Amino acid sequence: MTPTPQTPDEPHLPFHVPASTLGTMKADGSRIKMHPADVKGKWLNRRRVVFALLVAFYVITPLVKIGGKPAIQLDVAARKFYLFGATFNAQDFWMVLLLVIGFAFGLLALTAWRGRVWCGWACPQTVFLEGVYRPIEHFFEGGREQRIKLDAAPWSGKKIALRLGKYATFLFVSLNIAHAAAAIFVGPREFLAMITEGPSLHPTAFFLVMGFTAILMFNFTWFREQFCVVLCPYGRLQSVLHDKESITVSYFEKRGEPRGKVAKGAAATPRGDCVDCNRCVAVCPTGIDIRNGLQMECLACLQCVDACNDVMSKVKRPPELIGFASHQQLIGQPRKVVRPRLLVYLALMVLSLGTLGVSLVTRTPFESNVIRTKGSNPFIVDGDVVRNPFEVHLVNKNPERSKFHLRLTAPVPADVVIGTPEFELASLTDQRVPVMVTIKKDQIKGALELTLEITDDYSGTVKRQPIRFLSPMGVGR
Repeated sequence: MTPTPQTPDEPHLPFHVPASTLGTMKADGSRIKMHPADVKGKWLNRRRVVFALLVAFYVITPLVKIGGKPAIQLDVAARKFYLFGATFNAQDFWMVLLLVIGFAFGLLALTAWRGRVWCGWACPQTVFLEGVYRPIEHFFEGGREQRIKLDAAPWSGKKIALRLGKYATFLFVSLNIAHAAAAIFVGPREFLAMITEGPSLHPTAFFLVMGFTAILMFNFTWFREQFCVVLCPYGRLQSVLHDKESITVSYFEKRGEPRGKVAKGAAATPRGDCVDCNRCVAVCPTGIDIRNGLQMECLACLQCVDACNDVMSKVKRPPELIGFASHQQLIGQPRKVVRPRLLVYLALMVLSLGTLGVSLVTRTPFESNVIRTKGSNPFIVDGDVVRNPFEVHLVNKNPERSKFHLRLTAPVPADVVIGTPEFELASLTDQRVPVMVTIKKDQIKGALELTLEITDDYSGTVKRQPIRFLSPMGVGR
């Protein structure tokens, strides 16, 4: 972590912050409330588009239906999960682990390649703070200097009205975010019914939504960047995830130093391109000075890049004094893109997601297991015949009700009795069907393998499952 000293354009701080403290911390260890200045530029415009898409995805996906079911629904209580037209149950949880592992290695690869881009562009903390709550605050309280003055001003009717308006809007937004989150777990229609029926009939859902709303209010009204600086474990791992080839937000020191105002006249002292306006610090949401080098608190939001480019255009100097660069590029060395660390991360990500993809493609729309009947012998010898009792456990993973047909064949003459050879199952329900297979002893010359054929009318899938017939004459398991 590189220290961040206080900058001259922060007159609201009545003391000097030592170089050993964070940009968000006072000399006594208390917090400095951050008020990032407004900025315009191509990177901010791109981030706003990304934020809008992510917020829309979060809000709309529980409402969109694919195959008659929500695009995303994680009904933990009923152990029913719907994801973009596919239906899953609790036994499919191992696929979630593959998805999480693939995402984790993808994040490691992205970090090794482009630094903390996830934090500045896609992390929910940043998306909602910078894309939703900060614009609301700007609407009610104005820009940076206005917010600083409002904080320092005594309480008045205007200040109370502005704060009430801001916090009331925050509360409205937080309630909607919490309700959208709840709809992901119980479904929009069911959740609307819960709201209509009232909290007295659904106290658990009510208190969960209220609790989540309270967490959102605490986080986005006060905690804010402290989550990224103090609490987030991913930020703490940056020092071991980066290497000299990682592209991060960087200040081109050779070009910018020595800093100072634009020199005029032949006798003026030569200066670098940095005019020492501290605009890059004023717009930073975590209060760092990127000119002091890469710091743990940097979210790669690129607001400092937009701010610096704007200043460079005004003083008629080339842009990108602050931009993306690796350590090797900063010291004038060529950057090596392909390297073992990145290849390992990418290989593990592809392996995890590839395994998940193969599993999804080869996955059948129903789950079937053959279970030996509990409390009885695996085979029964009765005179000149041998019987094998077992049961078929079948789970319908189709999004809708389906009809199933069971048929069992044997390589030798056999008497097969299936309790329910045809039956219907609702989505994510199961049924156990008893089966009895009887074969004469003289037909059993060794190990016998039966074939259970299951046909699913909804998907048209036919699954053939081998079953070992057990007997004292054959080798079985």
